[in-house]
Amino acid sequence: MRKEFEMADEQYQEIIEACKPVPYMIIGNVLPSSPQENANMAWRFLGDELGFEYMTVRPVSGKSAKFFTAETSA
Repeated sequence: MRKEFEMADEQYQEIIEACKPVPYMIIGNVLPSSPQENANMAWRFLGDELGFEYMTVRPVSGKSAKFFTAETSA
C-alpha cells in the first residue's frame, strides 16, 4: 500500500549529504562508492527506519522535498 511520509530535518540532511560527490584517491584499484550508491544506501536506511520499500519512493507534487510517497514494508 502506498503511503505519504515526511522526513525530519536531520533525515533530509542525511539524504542530501549522501548525494554529494566525495573526493578520493585511487589506491590499489579500489574505488569508493559513487554518489548514486551512497544515496541508495541512505534511502535504504531511511526505509528501514520509517517502514517503506526504498526503491518505490516518489516525490509529492506541491509539497517540500521532505514529503514523499512509498510502498509500505510488509
